[in-house]
Amino acid sequence: MYDVTALGELLIDFTGSGANGRGNPLFEANPGGAPCNVLAMLVRLGRRAAFVGKVGEDLFGRMLKAAIQECGIDASGLCLDPAAHTTLAFVQNAPDGDREFSFYRDPGADELLTTEELPGIKTRIFHFGSLSLTREPVRSATRSAVERAKEAGAVISFDPNLRASLWKNLNDAREEMLWGCSVCQVLKVAEEELAFLTMEEGLDAGAVKLRERFPNLRLVLVTRGKEGSVAFWKDLRVEKPAVPVNAIDTTGAGDTFCACCLHYVLEWGLDGFSEARLGEMLVYANAAAGLVTTKKGALLSMPTPSEVEGLLARCAGR
Repeated sequence: MYDVTALGELLIDFTGSGANGRGNPLFEANPGGAPCNVLAMLVRLGRRAAFVGKVGEDLFGRMLKAAIQECGIDASGLCLDPAAHTTLAFVQNAPDGDREFSFYRDPGADELLTTEELPGIKTRIFHFGSLSLTREPVRSATRSAVERAKEAGAVISFDPNLRASLWKNLNDAREEMLWGCSVCQVLKVAEEELAFLTMEEGLDAGAVKLRERFPNLRLVLVTRGKEGSVAFWKDLRVEKPAVPVNAIDTTGAGDTFCACCLHYVLEWGLDGFSEARLGEMLVYANAAAGLVTTKKGALLSMPTPSEVEGLLARCAGR
């Protein structure tokens, strides 16, 4: 029994790293992929985590398998495909650390995972994102894995994680993401994704609309970048500001935040929250998300609990 199992993409984030003497751009190969980023932070927090997905049986695929094993993530559900290439993403960072992605994935190995390749799923929480819903056969594999996890009693966690360039059209993206919302109890969504899904400009109006449509949503977590985050649980709405840091690469910030919140769900259950606990969770998750932006990459850059607590202590002492 794992604490959290995640299914989805595992890829290389080529992060901009300056230029050589002739002015040609240099890129640093960082292991990444939102679902595994979440798992890497959960392992940092002492949780047992497993990954389900597919990479190419190539240089990058072997590098990624070694990376998640180094993190302590169970890789027995990772398939290596000799006939497919590992997905790559080139990340261009702005001066404030925000980023733009260029994907090489048509198809990538992660899109070729089949239902027949799914392992048995014994986990307390099953987490997935929308990149495994962009095309077949991984879309059917994802739907099957969600159903299996639900039947086994797992809490379902979903992150829409919109990457517009990976969809043939945004109507398909919205439809698949709304399906994800319909099957999960925990939803982590960026503010702009909430607006995309609900067609509502206001955060609160969007959250109300989504929760009314999908009563299965027990905990809705909205990230707002530099503005912090908001949690909706039962009749409570709790908001906390971001923790100030010197960001250089925001890749993985939302995944780190999500992992910390799932850690609290594992600790208290979906019925065990209160206004104080929701506030504590958001403060901790905001701090961890801030710390990961101070380094390049995500999967191998997750902060330790002591680093998170140290940042919070320094902020409290100001």
